[in-house]
Amino acid sequence: MSTARKYAAILLSSLVLVLALPTSGAFAAPRPSSKVSVSAKATAKKATTKKAKKTKKATAKKAKKASTKKAKKVTVKKVTVKKVAPKASVQPKAPVKSAAVQSVTRKTRLAAVFSAKTINYYPSNAGWSAMWTDFDAARIDADMAKAAELGADNVRVIIFPQSFGFPQPKAVYADRLRKFVSIADAHDMTVKFTLFDWWAGYQDAAGSAAWAKAVLAPYANDPRVLSVELKNEFDATDTAAVAWVRKLIPAVRTAVPNMPLTLSVDGGAGAAGLARIKGSLTSAPLDFYDYHFYGNSERAHAEIKRAQAAVSPSPLVIGETGLSTASNSEGGQAAFLARVFEAARTAGVKSVAPWTLYDFSEGAIPSNSQVSRIPAQYKFGLYRANGTAKAAAAVVRAAWAGQKLDNKVLDLGFESIEPASPWRPYLSEVGTAVRAKGEGRTGSFSARFQQTGRNGTNVPSIRISPIAPVTAGGKWHAEAWARGADVTGTNEIALSWFDINDRWLGQTSSKQVAKGTSGWTKLTVDAVAPAGATSVQLHLKSGDNRGTVWFDDVSFS
Repeated sequence: MSTARKYAAILLSSLVLVLALPTSGAFAAPRPSSKVSVSAKATAKKATTKKAKKTKKATAKKAKKASTKKAKKVTVKKVTVKKVAPKASVQPKAPVKSAAVQSVTRKTRLAAVFSAKTINYYPSNAGWSAMWTDFDAARIDADMAKAAELGADNVRVIIFPQSFGFPQPKAVYADRLRKFVSIADAHDMTVKFTLFDWWAGYQDAAGSAAWAKAVLAPYANDPRVLSVELKNEFDATDTAAVAWVRKLIPAVRTAVPNMPLTLSVDGGAGAAGLARIKGSLTSAPLDFYDYHFYGNSERAHAEIKRAQAAVSPSPLVIGETGLSTASNSEGGQAAFLARVFEAARTAGVKSVAPWTLYDFSEGAIPSNSQVSRIPAQYKFGLYRANGTAKAAAAVVRAAWAGQKLDNKVLDLGFESIEPASPWRPYLSEVGTAVRAKGEGRTGSFSARFQQTGRNGTNVPSIRISPIAPVTAGGKWHAEAWARGADVTGTNEIALSWFDINDRWLGQTSSKQVAKGTSGWTKLTVDAVAPAGATSVQLHLKSGDNRGTVWFDDVSFS
């Protein structure tokens, strides 16, 4: 993955359970994730609101992105690359060319790329370059079995020149790559290669081309390998990088003419970065473009459409996306991925690749990389480092099985056990909702506000966004049940609209919860998304309330 890759407390009572943090009954607020927040992640990989910044120096991988979803890229000290004289050691032999192998074409590979159910992968105990230096075939085999069981049919793997040997790959590492491809194949999974990560040796285009040719030659007509990403999260504002890749593309084309080639951009560069790459490579065009999305999932559909327009008519895949649970709830991660998969489906993008299969254990990321010092980088996995599944794994399984994703992951009845709730607080400093046990309209729980204040014209709330994308002119209906005891102030539900730049466009509110004491009453909102709307949030509000209000059984349609 790239370099950057992405909540408040209240007193516990015997009737209150925490929605987001095990030590509090309050709905926890999401913290910025390191892989991408386009700010702090613009490559803190695997920061959203998750990337480490690539300069001409070797870049460390992203700290995946997070709620404010934009973690900035972290720049890693430049790695001095020593040229290694070609060795006479044996390179892995090219696969036997059966009729099927001989008939592989760029067109057939591209067709597979565009529908691939791709998982980004490093072992949980050996991330980034450590996967190759501490190669463990048995662990990789077990991990590929888990990925295949989840529904993956393709795995993306990153190959580091510094580890493999440059400009001549070492035989031992070439053999490890051969083994990896064979292990994936044994689980009916194809492979995508990414080259030149943590790389800034742009002055040596000839050496880079020679290295790439040596790595790729055994797979020139091997259908087990679908495509090659020449550089992870390419920066088209770097003139040296652009000059380098313009020489690299034709050299690789000559060596492996049937291999589809691509480049990716980090979460911070987005559509503009894709457009810069396309504009820079008119003389050496790519076969498709790879978008790493760590932005706000509520606006994923609009962002994906913008990225498609930037490279049109060339096709697009989403090669990385995810949210770190280091500072977000596991329920928030599941909702994030559900929105991205559904947005991509609606936009016609069939291949979406979660970052990453596993969380990473302490010490798994090489300590010489600044990525190792970014907490968010360790928590983007669909599975925890111990192998147990997070809620996001079920979302990905359903998406890869072709199931339409809906609001079931949103905990609309407040019954999810921490940390599975994606609800987020707003203005929690003047009023906090807690998950109240034994006080639900149906089920066991409801969301309860007591003794709330306000901040100017704004009142505290908890909020959620639907899985389905929002477009201007769309009709929306929301409802929730509420009851009150000694209620005062403003207590209602509301739909708030935002544009692609997160500018608030207005809101539509329900009637108020009755003042004083009342039983369960349905509050409803019907509205049409205004011009420019790309996302909507449903807020359950309580402000200036000296009493208590409960909300339960929320729905969106």
